Amino acid sequence: MVEHWTFNPLVLGSIPNTPRLFLPFIFCIHMEHYLILSTILFFIGLFGIVLNRKNILIVLMSIELMLLAINLNFVIFSNSIDDIIGQIFALLVLTVAAAESAIGLAILVIYYRLRGNILIEQSHLMRG
Repeated sequence: MVEHWTFNPLVLGSIPNTPRLFLPFIFCIHMEHYLILSTILFFIGLFGIVLNRKNILIVLMSIELMLLAINLNFVIFSNSIDDIIGQIFALLVLTVAAAESAIGLAILVIYYRLRGNILIEQSHLMRG
């Protein structure tokens, strides 16, 4: 009899002549892990805004990181209650964030061409 086998990295016994040991506890990621990751991402973005107030580009990237952490929360809770509204709202927030970053970067490019730097201290000169 020919033994057919396929390699599955989650099952150590998928290769012939090896003990079959299923390890679901190593690869099990619960909701708490995602929430901790989201909290860490949010606070990295918050610290980027608070600690670096000189460069507008880093402030914009920190805002984007905070929005992505919030989107991760929407998707986590949407998945946990089996509702798609949170995922739709996350797509809406991603769309608004993409538009915000595109407009913000366009303003920064024009500001850099006019002034030669993108420091926040001199942004008060930007009047309409």
